[in-house]
Amino acid sequence: MPALPATFPPAIFPPAIFLMGPTASGKTAVAIELLQHLPLEIISVDSALVYRDMNIGTAKPDPATLQRAPHHLLDIISPAESYSAAAFRHDALRLMHDITQRGKIPLLVGGTMLYFHALQFGLSALPIANAAVRAELDAQAAQIGWPAMHENLAQIDPVTAARLKSNDSQRIQRALEIFELTDTPMSALIAQQETYQLPYRIIPIALLPSDRAVLHARIATRFSSMLQQGLLDEMRQLQTRYTLHPDLPAMRCVGYRQAWQFLAGEISEHELIEHGLAATRQLAKRQLTWLRGMTGNIEFNCLAQDLTQQVLAHVHHEIAGY
Repeated sequence: MPALPATFPPAIFPPAIFLMGPTASGKTAVAIELLQHLPLEIISVDSALVYRDMNIGTAKPDPATLQRAPHHLLDIISPAESYSAAAFRHDALRLMHDITQRGKIPLLVGGTMLYFHALQFGLSALPIANAAVRAELDAQAAQIGWPAMHENLAQIDPVTAARLKSNDSQRIQRALEIFELTDTPMSALIAQQETYQLPYRIIPIALLPSDRAVLHARIATRFSSMLQQGLLDEMRQLQTRYTLHPDLPAMRCVGYRQAWQFLAGEISEHELIEHGLAATRQLAKRQLTWLRGMTGNIEFNCLAQDLTQQVLAHVHHEIAGY
């Protein structure tokens, strides 16, 4: 396939591929094969792969694989740091722009569905809860009642008030709180978010298992392999190299949480395996729930023998003409 033009006409959004799926669905293998046939650059969409020195428990591609297929957003922070959906969105948009300018197509690969959602639909502009403001609103409501608070809301945000019952104290309080904190009606902030459009033509691909039992077997095989490769030794090295505690996001990652508990003497070796498998299956379940709740995805059976050929044919068809 010929290289893409360095720039696209303003009226035409360039393509971007979303390759999504639960853990152990074969996303990385498919992505690497696509890279051999198409002008792509891979952006990792994985909240665990961002951490340096967390290789075994995250199933991070090995150096030889990364030599063939470089991934953006791998090894960008230490396990003692935090990374958010907002940070991912900022980094991914910058990378997607750069990749497009190089005449290539961004291929976003991973299973952190919140990151995909934040990238495609933007982030909520609604502020977090403020205890002081809520206390003031509760005090006011105690004096005049929630129906009167609802009337106050109708004066500043009639759109939100119209969809709330006059005794819906929780939602009335939240809408008033947002106005106090931002001086903007909640309905206006929500409308701003809903008008956001990612400036790319997304090709959304979901790798889903036709038989969940087979996916669970893959998960068991992978977790066993991680232990054999030295997950516990990796955890020991992380504890030596960095100042860590079990509540850090990195240490809450599946596999690492259980390794920490085992090394701390909180669980047995049997429980390490049992809890690790259960947590990984729960992760896959959440990922599948996200994927099945999305609209517009083109679904492929991740257990199919010719999975890569199917996905490649579909992508070729979708980007024809670019």
